[in-house]
Amino acid sequence: MPAFALAAIAFVLISGANDGATLIGLGLRFPAVPGWLIASLLVAVLFAGPYLMGIAVARTFTERLVAFGAAGGAATFLAGVVIAVVVVAVLTARGLPTSLTLALIGAITGVGLGAGLPVSWAGLGVVLAAGVAAPFAGLLLGYLFGSLSQRVPSYRRMPRLVRAAHVLAYGVQSVAYAANDGQKMIAVVGVAIASAAGPGGIGEIHVPPPWMAALTALFFAGALTSLTRVGERLGRGLAITRPPHIVCAEMAATGAVLGSVALGCPVSITQSIAAGVVGVAAREGLARVRWQHVANIVVAWLVTLPVSMTLAVLAGLALRAAGGLR
Repeated sequence: MPAFALAAIAFVLISGANDGATLIGLGLRFPAVPGWLIASLLVAVLFAGPYLMGIAVARTFTERLVAFGAAGGAATFLAGVVIAVVVVAVLTARGLPTSLTLALIGAITGVGLGAGLPVSWAGLGVVLAAGVAAPFAGLLLGYLFGSLSQRVPSYRRMPRLVRAAHVLAYGVQSVAYAANDGQKMIAVVGVAIASAAGPGGIGEIHVPPPWMAALTALFFAGALTSLTRVGERLGRGLAITRPPHIVCAEMAATGAVLGSVALGCPVSITQSIAAGVVGVAAREGLARVRWQHVANIVVAWLVTLPVSMTLAVLAGLALRAAGGLR
């Protein structure tokens, strides 16, 4: 239980530093919108999410990819969480907003494979296909929304309407995060809570409201630790952006993420946001995109899955050799 508690705390903090900083940093690109409103919207929606929208995506991590219900499943899952935290912590420390969701998918699949637990390759294929499709959807939607925004006539109250649209789009984007990508934290914390009942496999997970309140507080604390470094890189490093660009990118990311909720497939909102920003900016000319920053993030994404899976396979083999799964 202490090991699970420490791993869960670290995982939620890293989630905040990676996902939370990206979401809040992009939201703060509108100086006229109060920072407390941006932060409060995300935290409130994240807290209420599992009780209003269910935890189908969280169960994908604990049930759909690997049969963690077998003996030793909890210890194996813990090893995967630790691997994912280490990989993303290294990349986040370099200011690269990589995908913690992708790292966790690779790590729990790899550690299950190394430990000899049944792995659902069909389920993994569906999840990875959705993960690959989401950034392309964000790119396409960003380009389309950018095209539509250029056709909106400008008039005196336009700045006020754009700010209102930003708050609305940001709120819906927060809902998309809570319904999909953010549920990886619920999976980890839920397993940590379940492990208090004793060692063994992973059963049904749930997160009581007091635990969910602690989760959201840790998430926000993690976001504050890297808000400037990660949030600013997405808001200003990827492309030369203006307020309408931000609104279009938020809408594009929301559409890309919500499209996978019905399938129960976790996809990365950081990938979708980045793709949306690039798609919107590219509509006004490729010169608006800072391709070196885009290349750095793409490299981080490409490295995340194979590195996480390789390290996790080794960890699973070590667990099995040490008899940790008996």
